[in-house]
Amino acid sequence: AHFTAECRFKECVFENYYVTYSSTLYRQRESGRSWYLGINRDGQVMKGNRVKKTKASAHFLPKLLEGRQARRGLLWQLGPSSRALEWVVALYREPSLHNIFEQALAKKAEEGDSGPRKEGAAT
Repeated sequence: AHFTAECRFKECVFENYYVTYSSTLYRQRESGRSWYLGINRDGQVMKGNRVKKTKASAHFLPKLLEGRQARRGLLWQLGPSSRALEWVVALYREPSLHNIFEQALAKKAEEGDSGPRKEGAAT
């Protein structure tokens, strides 16, 4: 699957163990407030600029699935103030910045040892 910058969200644990997701790409122009992922009571995705982090439409409760369903991802349910609505979300772990930095250093060291040399350079 091909994921773009629009697919990246910041996960925050809110009070009462609710989880909110805010876009890392989009914000309000004037205030700079983050856009949050929200689902209305009919199960439709809401526009990001209409969702506030304090509203029930943006609150998700993680619920671990077992067996065959666990391979598909995690199941998220809206809070008790909304209708019972379930939504499956696939979560992917980002690589640690430390791992990326170490890989870049190793690659740079390899290029330095066997990198291309200019013609006429002293060997």
